[in-house]
Amino acid sequence: MGASLSNTTENGSATGGGTGLGDVPESCVACVFMYLTPPEICNLARLNRAFRGAASSDAVWESKLPCNYRQMLHLLPPWRHVGLPKKGIFALLSRPVPFDDDNKEVWLDRVSGRICMSISSKAMSITGSEDRRHWNWFPTKESRFHVVAYCQQVWWFEVSGIVKFPFPPDIYTLTFRIHLGKYFKRLGRRVPNFEHTHGWDLGPVRYELSTSDGQHAVSECFLHEVEQDDAKKRGCWIEYKVGEFIVNRSDPVTEVRFSMKQIDCTHSKGGLCVDSVSITPSDVGGKGLNSFCN
Repeated sequence: MGASLSNTTENGSATGGGTGLGDVPESCVACVFMYLTPPEICNLARLNRAFRGAASSDAVWESKLPCNYRQMLHLLPPWRHVGLPKKGIFALLSRPVPFDDDNKEVWLDRVSGRICMSISSKAMSITGSEDRRHWNWFPTKESRFHVVAYCQQVWWFEVSGIVKFPFPPDIYTLTFRIHLGKYFKRLGRRVPNFEHTHGWDLGPVRYELSTSDGQHAVSECFLHEVEQDDAKKRGCWIEYKVGEFIVNRSDPVTEVRFSMKQIDCTHSKGGLCVDSVSITPSDVGGKGLNSFCN
């Protein structure tokens, strides 16, 4: 294969006068592209004119878009997408599309073309967040929303949220993105601070999700146990899996409710950053999500 490609000219004809890739009809190339991923299509588009033409085909890129892509476009002003070819629409939707006062973002995974979503803690209900003795907000480049919620000290810890969206049929995983302790920059280096981190070893945090069609998932864990896992340690952002849910069709719209709570009032707890919740296809995982560690 490599030798054949190296002997193929820009027009696709073999240098020895035989049949080359350039002799393959563009429609046949487009049929093959239906089975490839977007990055693979873009790489092959460099081979010759026929491959470039097929790589710009609306039929090819329509097959890479989810069934609800038009509803995603409705979240954008018309001038950003009217008149775009399907390839341009895929490129546009593979970048974050904000909605709900810019506190939620949805985008297409660039390899699979499947829906991913992130929900800021700003879009969640946080018990006691109006009292700055217990909660405050601080800006950071380590969040895709540029701000995170910081729990300084509370007795009743509860964070919950809801999202309604026409998710395409798939199996999705919901995770909370959190960080034990705070962090700051010192001489250009990222330094974690655990001054207020306490109480998480005295009781597990309970995570829950439920959907409008009756699905329900619950999980529990002790946040301090991240110290015992080299891949998930204090001083890093951690993705805590809540559970999975299945969408069989986009209509009606799926409603997902989620929460994270530790409401044992026999002790206080604090020193925790809450950034966001992510919803991604289960076999895509956290690809494309922010990841920071000291």
